[in-house]
Amino acid sequence: MEKGSMNTKTDNKSSSASSLQVAQKAPAAATSQARLWKIVMVAAIAAGVQFGWALQLSLLTPYIQLLGIQHKFASFIWLCGPISGMVVQPLVGYYSDNCTSRFGRRRPFIAAGASLVTIAVILIGFAADIGHASGDSLGKGSKPRAIAVFVAGFWILDVANNMLQGPCRALLADLSGGRAKRMRTANALFSFFMAVGNVLGYAAGSYSRLYKIFPFTKTKACDIYCANLKSCFFISVTLLLSITALALTTVRESELGKEVDDGGEDEDDEKVEEKAAAKVPFFGEIAAAFKDLPRPMWILLLVTFFNWLAWFPFLLYDTDWMAKEVYGGEVGDGGLYDRGVHAGALGLLLNSVVLGFMSLGVELLARRLGGVNKLWAGANFILAICLGMTVLVTKLAKKSERHDLHGNSLGPGAGAKAGALVIFSVLGIPQAVTFSIPFALASIFSSNAGAGQGLSLGVLNLAIVIPQMFVSVVVGPWDALFGGGNLPGFVAAAVAAAISGIFAITMLPAPPPDAKAAVPVGGFH
Repeated sequence: MEKGSMNTKTDNKSSSASSLQVAQKAPAAATSQARLWKIVMVAAIAAGVQFGWALQLSLLTPYIQLLGIQHKFASFIWLCGPISGMVVQPLVGYYSDNCTSRFGRRRPFIAAGASLVTIAVILIGFAADIGHASGDSLGKGSKPRAIAVFVAGFWILDVANNMLQGPCRALLADLSGGRAKRMRTANALFSFFMAVGNVLGYAAGSYSRLYKIFPFTKTKACDIYCANLKSCFFISVTLLLSITALALTTVRESELGKEVDDGGEDEDDEKVEEKAAAKVPFFGEIAAAFKDLPRPMWILLLVTFFNWLAWFPFLLYDTDWMAKEVYGGEVGDGGLYDRGVHAGALGLLLNSVVLGFMSLGVELLARRLGGVNKLWAGANFILAICLGMTVLVTKLAKKSERHDLHGNSLGPGAGAKAGALVIFSVLGIPQAVTFSIPFALASIFSSNAGAGQGLSLGVLNLAIVIPQMFVSVVVGPWDALFGGGNLPGFVAAAVAAAISGIFAITMLPAPPPDAKAAVPVGGFH
């Protein structure tokens, strides 16, 4: 009798399980579409973030000098990016993995980052006005109070951008439900919207009459250039806040406690260990993360390190190369150098357009080439070739240099200009891979290891900011060792790109077809 009862219970349980499976399959397509729509909403935040980055790259260096900061000291201000990225992203990633807010794990940090961007933009845009109101004199002299306000705003802006990007990518991984293909698609969309933000930012920065839309931006302490910068930042912060608010109100997260406890079962030893790990202080958690880092993640960090070691010399000095080596200008000549900088800005715009289109095809190319590791290796080899081609374009520019009747240089021939713009454009192809594949792989590997997405992406970011700091310190003396110019750094970068490609194709393991769906917690265990 008892045996029969047990069989009856088992049959009922099996029947219920079968019914549940049928019920789950029915809305699967709708759930998948809804999740993709949410991924698009979160990925779109990258457009607002990158709009601001494009403005920083194109407008802030002249603005710094306008406030009276000498060119040789400007580089120290730009160190804020890698320093904040080294500290802020892992820190925010760790705490977002373990956040128990009723609003979710990632959304509070994304909202805080967007709010800080608004504060930073106000400080930067109104630095000259605040400085003048505090006692700075008008004219070309140094404006110490305005400089202090600007530096504070600039550092807050970099911290805020790092607070935004890490949790956004972590939320994309969460929304992907542990599926490798969906993670790659999510990061490709993030890369696409970065390109959109770049195009909008460079376009806004190049329009010199934008201040007329906001006539109140031009003041006694803020000339037309400064007013244009203010206007650009107003548009930037409006775009960012609009997209962020729309994404955060439409994409919901479950509380961390509910995700862990909804299973209805008693906690096993593994969950107890995970919760205990979440109580470890941040720096202890970082140390534990490196100690228990899976081998695929170590290889990913190695490939990423050499990849960004290749990218940064060009990213930091691309327009300077166009102005000096291609156009033959000198800083402050007011002629060829400025024309070269404008040509470099056009190259960056073309680069962003290619980046956008290429980002949409990353997933298709990965399938056609037989895996993301082969795609990343190929992208690194393209990067190496393009960096090596800068030498040939520079030589062509010198050979084709034209002169007027008085012997003054008129710049390079059309072939050299076109060659340089082609390099800028083609670099959009490997850039799309760099902006998507490493982050997708980090999410996939961390999901399979049961690790927190936020901390994992923060650890990956260390392999990006360390090369940036290294290049910032070393590339200047390295170029000077070979007679100056940017080519020595570009050649060394080409070698680093080739090394990264070799490591990617020979050492980097192919990710599994689907990552394990796990509840992320802090650290690797």
